Amino acid sequence: MPSDEPVTTDAGLPVAPVYGPEDAPDAAAVPPPGVFPFTRGNFPGGYRDRLWTFRQYSGFGSAEESNARYRYLLGEGGTGLSVALDLPTQCGYDSDDPEVEEEVGRVGVALDTLADVEVLFDGIPLDQVSTSYTINGTAAIVLAFHVAAAEKQGVARARLRGTIQNDILKEYAARGTWIWPPRPSLRLIADTIEFCAAEVPRWNAISVAGAHFRDAGATAAQEMAFTLADGVAYCDEVIGRGNLTIDEFAPQVSFFFYTHGDFFEEIAKYRAGRRRWATIVRERYGAKEDRSCMFRVGCVCGGASLYAPQASNNVVRVAYEAMASALGGVQSMFTAAWDEPFALPSEASTTLALRTQQVLAYETGVARVADPLGGSWYVEALTDAMEERIVEHMDELEVHGGVVRAIEEGVVQRLIADEAYELQRRLESGERPVVGLNRFESEAPAPEVEGYEMDPDTRRRQVSRLAEVKRSRDGAGVRRTLDALAGAAGDERENLMPLLVDCAHAYCTVGEMSGVLRDEWGEFRQPAVF
Repeated sequence: MPSDEPVTTDAGLPVAPVYGPEDAPDAAAVPPPGVFPFTRGNFPGGYRDRLWTFRQYSGFGSAEESNARYRYLLGEGGTGLSVALDLPTQCGYDSDDPEVEEEVGRVGVALDTLADVEVLFDGIPLDQVSTSYTINGTAAIVLAFHVAAAEKQGVARARLRGTIQNDILKEYAARGTWIWPPRPSLRLIADTIEFCAAEVPRWNAISVAGAHFRDAGATAAQEMAFTLADGVAYCDEVIGRGNLTIDEFAPQVSFFFYTHGDFFEEIAKYRAGRRRWATIVRERYGAKEDRSCMFRVGCVCGGASLYAPQASNNVVRVAYEAMASALGGVQSMFTAAWDEPFALPSEASTTLALRTQQVLAYETGVARVADPLGGSWYVEALTDAMEERIVEHMDELEVHGGVVRAIEEGVVQRLIADEAYELQRRLESGERPVVGLNRFESEAPAPEVEGYEMDPDTRRRQVSRLAEVKRSRDGAGVRRTLDALAGAAGDERENLMPLLVDCAHAYCTVGEMSGVLRDEWGEFRQPAVF
């Protein structure tokens, strides 16, 4: 490439051929790690004080299979669980619903009732492991299941650690597991935030997830901007109720992203996002405590950045992405397996993905120094440029009336679709090089992959267990708790979380609880975006 040809990052930020003091004149003034606005990290000692949480995203057709994988991963050095749910559970349907027959257990574990959650965590003390759920539409219901399962184990709510994703806005724009319209969904999310602030103080009530914006085609800058805008919408909803101050719930708001292959851009993304969020929380909401302003973030290394051609290259991609994530200062990480373009990961590929994090943490020295790239003229200049681009994207949403209105009108969806088209064009033209896909191709056959084959009897056994739960539970208790939920759904002054926990203890199903709220709130219909 000629040296005078313009060069940009993947998100379109200009990159000079060399950087010096004039490119980052304020670099020396950036506060140290652990000091507002946390550009260089949330904690003074970085990973010396505490490593990131090692997670692996996992969930199979049955609770029994998933439990076995979780116990295996914990035994291999994992320090947290990340639960994948099947689509019926995510969308509020029971496994015996004929509408979802082919999807039961297909992309994650089926959780119909508390009975499934009890099996899922059999032999896993819930006060000794941090558990993350990638769940949005039914997040409040799954949280109720988790609380009820812990209480059945004798574990107090206050001792639970973990996260529910609970970010419905990005579902409307980028993923699709919505149920109810935005306004009642925001109400339910605010209910979970208030409930966790009062009852489950070590639990992240929401993980605002830019990852799915990125998967759908957004740039790194859009991913961060749309995510922060969603975070503002959720905080506005809670603050608007008048029950909590920002300092009473902000420490339980977390964020979640994909780390892709543009190494320095990803590092700058996390540094810029941390600074921007801290500034928003201080200036918009008047936070008095620094810990309220912390941008606590988890990430996935892999996903849409992995490719089927020359699939072993994915091992390298994930390793570099993990390094960028650590240099960017994330608090939790899960590394995708190299064979994910083909199938659910095997035990061997999952273990290799976990080992990638462990080698990074214990062998490379990356954890010895907080923000080791801080003061780099390039990194500081790129952080500034990234923050400027993030602000531009957020301002664009404000022109459209804020992120909720922009989603309702299809604006965000259209912006992402435009970027997805442009990315595909660049891949097909070779402008964006991907080794094995459009550069250095080979005729080598696809690798033999030990794919996961769901037992054809999985759904039958799941439906059988659900039928037994329905047969043996207290029918009067089920009716009583569902009626109470229905009565409260129409009264916005009522927090629904205690009622959902009551329903969980009564062994009400995901479908029954979701159905009660569908009857009251209706369903979301995606607007046309073209």
